Order: sequence, then C-alpha cells, then structure tokens
Amino acid sequence: MYPRLYEPYGGVYPNYYFWSGYYYSDPRLYYYGYSHDSWHQEQNEETRNITLQDYGDKPFVVDIEDAAEQNRNYRLTLWTGSHLQVTLMSLMPGEDIGLEAHPNVDQFLRIQEGRGLVQMGNAQNNLYFEQQVGNDYAIMVPAGMWHNLTNTGNKPLKLYSIYAPVEHPFGTVHETKQAAQAAEASHT
Repeated sequence: MYPRLYEPYGGVYPNYYFWSGYYYSDPRLYYYGYSHDSWHQEQNEETRNITLQDYGDKPFVVDIEDAAEQNRNYRLTLWTGSHLQVTLMSLMPGEDIGLEAHPNVDQFLRIQEGRGLVQMGNAQNNLYFEQQVGNDYAIMVPAGMWHNLTNTGNKPLKLYSIYAPVEHPFGTVHETKQAAQAAEASHT
C-alpha cells in the first residue's frame, strides 16, 4: 500500500523518493532516520553565512532566504547577469525604499521577514494601490510604475528583489539608505 522506504519514485518526479506525503531528491531523509525538518536544518547549516557579495554572471546557487536574513545592508547586489539582477535589502523600522519608478525595468520583491506597506501608482501623486505585506509576500512592479515599500514593523524588514533588466551597477553595496541616495545622486 505504501512505497518501500528508499523506493525511487519514477512517475512525475524521476529520481525522487516518496515518503509520508513528500517527494524528496535526497534518499537519506527517512532511510537514515532524517526527518523533513532535520534535513532542511542540516542543509541550511551547510549554506548559512555565505559571503554576501555580487557573484556576477557565473553560475550560482544560494539559499535565498538565508541570504536575505543574513543581510544587514540597506541594499546589496547578490548576482548581476546580462539581463537580470538579484539584490538583498534590509529596511529599518519606519524606513522605506523611497518613491521611485524604473521606466524600462520590471521588478519582483519578496518579503522574507517583517511587515510593510507597499504603494503603487501611475504617477508620484497618484499612488492608488496600497497593500499591507508580510513574511512570504511577493510584490510585482511593472516597468514605469511608481512604487514605494515602507517598513511598518518594529524590526528590520528583510527582502530580496529581482530586476529585469539590471538596475544597479555590479557589486553595489549600500550600507544605509543615505549611502544609496548619495550614490544615486552622484550618478545623475
């Protein structure tokens, strides 16, 4: 009735193992007494505390949630390719990203930890869209849309953002919002 322990599942997920309602790519999970949570904890220990830097256009794999939680910078580019960029951000309580629009860039933001208010609209003075957001929320910002995200919680708001195409120079690290604003002012 149930698949044997360590039995390959050859259906929809070839090279995966089925046990207790989950499909796993690693057969150690229950074969060696691992539980789902202990396996993830071990995997997280192996990838936790990576060096936060821009890994450029090289192949790269990261636990993005751990990287976002580890980040203490206002903004840091984690990966910059030819057509896409991943950044990490940490907003202090009451801080916001600042009202902005990217004319030719679509943007995806995901909240890892914290609470905030996202606002969007077709003009600086017409932010007709407002939504409270929290852990695990995803925000899609179309190119040309004015938007802002404000930390409404009492701890840092941790998030990661994907830009397509690239928005910031390779290797960008802004420790604070003030540093980001100074860098942007010097580029205009």
